[in-house]
Amino acid sequence: MEIRKHKIQHTGIKIQIFENNIDIGHVYLYVLHNDLHTEPFGFMEDIFVKEEYRGKGIGKQLIEVVILEAKNQGCYKLIGTTRNTKPDIQKMYVRYNFIDYGKEFRMDF
Repeated sequence: MEIRKHKIQHTGIKIQIFENNIDIGHVYLYVLHNDLHTEPFGFMEDIFVKEEYRGKGIGKQLIEVVILEAKNQGCYKLIGTTRNTKPDIQKMYVRYNFIDYGKEFRMDF
């Protein structure tokens, strides 16, 4: 038995919203490839809005831009994750037609 490692093509894009030159919200889109599909898939990570700007539609704007960018990158799917303790984020995903598709397991180092 032999294990081989191969680097894969990927892209990371940080999307930010500024007010008065201050980052008030951001999200990361990672565009990844695997051998099962010719098109890449998108992974949305770390959507964040500063506390004083929450409830003003900033998160919605970020998600809309990520969805559009993932489509522009040719992604066949977009994955968004959140903690179980964030029901508001989960509801926002559902409003944008994300499907509660499974569980995410995590190992911190």
